[in-house]
Amino acid sequence: MTELNFDSNVVDPMGKFTPIPVDDYLAIIVDSEMKDTKKGDGKYLLLTYEVAEGDFKGRKIFDALNLVNSNTQTVEIAQRALSAICRATGVLHPKDSAELHGKPLVISVGIRAGSNGFEDKNNIRGYSRTDGKELKDITDKTPAVTSAAVGGEKKLKPWQRK
Repeated sequence: MTELNFDSNVVDPMGKFTPIPVDDYLAIIVDSEMKDTKKGDGKYLLLTYEVAEGDFKGRKIFDALNLVNSNTQTVEIAQRALSAICRATGVLHPKDSAELHGKPLVISVGIRAGSNGFEDKNNIRGYSRTDGKELKDITDKTPAVTSAAVGGEKKLKPWQRK
């Protein structure tokens, strides 16, 4: 047991945790950890993103990439997502997931419907650079990602404005 000496009368209780709206958000990876799958027959990289600007600044979004799994399609999907994350952050050859921490990128956030008694939750549907360059065109010679503004006719996100 752990002694608490806590008085819940002086701290407001946590409210219901609701997903953030579907949209693109400037974010940074603040934590990463390789974990075993529930069945124990694989491993996934758990990435924690923090929204960096706007109404949802500070909110955390989680992303699990099944990099070790008996299902080859699952591994391929995870590797493709990791490639997109690496290209979006400008870290093309990470030796450790910590190299991805603190680098800005844009995450396209969706909402996955809850099931089996679980509430709806956010999921990440895509990744992009803050400068608007296409991920498929990113190479070792491409300058590192920045928070530079993106031109064009579409409505600019807060991180794209000067």
